[in-house]
Amino acid sequence: MTAYAVAHVHSVEFCPDIVEYLERIDATLDPFGGRFLIHGGAVEVVEGSWGEDLILIEFPDRANMLAWYDSPAYREILPLRTRHMVADAVIADGVPEGTAPRAW
Repeated sequence: MTAYAVAHVHSVEFCPDIVEYLERIDATLDPFGGRFLIHGGAVEVVEGSWGEDLILIEFPDRANMLAWYDSPAYREILPLRTRHMVADAVIADGVPEGTAPRAW
C-alpha cells in the first residue's frame, strides 16, 4: 500500500544549508521509489489556518518510506534541514483501492 511522508512547514530560513539539502534530497529518494507530489507552492486555506508550505512525498509502501528516512544518505543531510526549518512531519498510509471512507 502506498505510504506518504508529509511535512507542514511553519517557517524556513533560506540559507546555504537548505540549498544543499534541496540539491541532495532527490538522490536519497530514488533508491526507495520516493517522489515529490507536492513541494511548497501556493495553497488556498479554506478552513483553519496554515503555515508556510506543504511537502508530500509518495513511496510505494511504508517499508520503503521508513527505509529512506533511516537511510545513511538521508540521515547525513537531515540536519541541513532541521537546523533551519520548523515543521511538523508525519507518515501516513494511503487508502487501499476499493476502501470505503470511514466516518469521522
